[in-house]
Amino acid sequence: MRTKPLPEAYAYGIDIGKKVFHVVAVNREGAVIQRAKFAREALHSFFDLAPKVLIGMEACPGSQWLARKLIQMGHDARIIPARFVKPYVKSNKNDTVDAAAIAEAVTRPTMRFVEVRTPEQVDLQALHRIRDRLVGQRTGLMNQARAFCIEYGLAMRVGAGGFHTDIQRHLANLENDLTQNMRALLNDLLDDLAYIENRVKALSAKIEAIAKEDETISRLLTIPGIGALGATALVAAAGDGRQFRKARDMAAWLGLVPAEHSTGGKQTLLGISKRGNRYVRRLIIHGARSCFLHLNRESHALGRWLNALEARTHRNKAVVALANKLTRIVWAILTQPGTVYLRSKGAAS
Repeated sequence: MRTKPLPEAYAYGIDIGKKVFHVVAVNREGAVIQRAKFAREALHSFFDLAPKVLIGMEACPGSQWLARKLIQMGHDARIIPARFVKPYVKSNKNDTVDAAAIAEAVTRPTMRFVEVRTPEQVDLQALHRIRDRLVGQRTGLMNQARAFCIEYGLAMRVGAGGFHTDIQRHLANLENDLTQNMRALLNDLLDDLAYIENRVKALSAKIEAIAKEDETISRLLTIPGIGALGATALVAAAGDGRQFRKARDMAAWLGLVPAEHSTGGKQTLLGISKRGNRYVRRLIIHGARSCFLHLNRESHALGRWLNALEARTHRNKAVVALANKLTRIVWAILTQPGTVYLRSKGAAS
């Protein structure tokens, strides 16, 4: 295998590994002209010597970092969703075949790519992912404690507030059927729960501090239903939004549009596609639900639109439609520096 870059290479595909990277080069006609395998350090030296070309890789752990490094070298590095690479894999699958498929896919004019994120976006997204994991663990601990208590005929109300009140009441009541061993276990669970809740509060405070300091995020906070969590998650995932040609593309990217299965000239629309980032979509829909319930429709620009929507469709569909609209407003604010949302009734709706 040649380990020096070829001047006639038009595009490269990289199959990323932990220690070993498989590289395939294609010419302008799409023919494979080079196959190579590199360690991590040797890969940097190879592309430092290569002419500035198009380089593709699958979206996976490490792809964001590698793409940023290649861009710093002057290459046009692009990240492709794995499901868009799969149709180009021919015959049996191995690392070199995968790299060839990536090299072919990256040259397609209609291919869709993942945005290369900044280190700040990656850090912010990591905060959200850690917080989301801890929230899940908190819910799991509460459910486990509820299950233990119900085995002794002690039920608790729904919600975190009701849980804390009820479990303290059950532990303080020495006349119920809880054994000493179970009381000790429940107290240990409450200690674990208190630790996790403090971690969640600390991470939430960090996210809110970032939201106050960042000018773009502060502008997003003017949108109804978009709080610090939603605004920071959107910026971490979408950046400046300029990878989307129009607002509807961003809503489709989040899976807030109907899935379609049409054939034979007959259009069939299904439920929302639920593509893209599930965490961000969940935050947007929760924000839309809160906005739907609490927005002052008499004075707000969205009020008349929401009233008409609620009159003709189910509330859940209306909430998703509002989430779609809020996402389009987010795109407009992200792509137009200095723009804020106008809440008055005279504003365009």
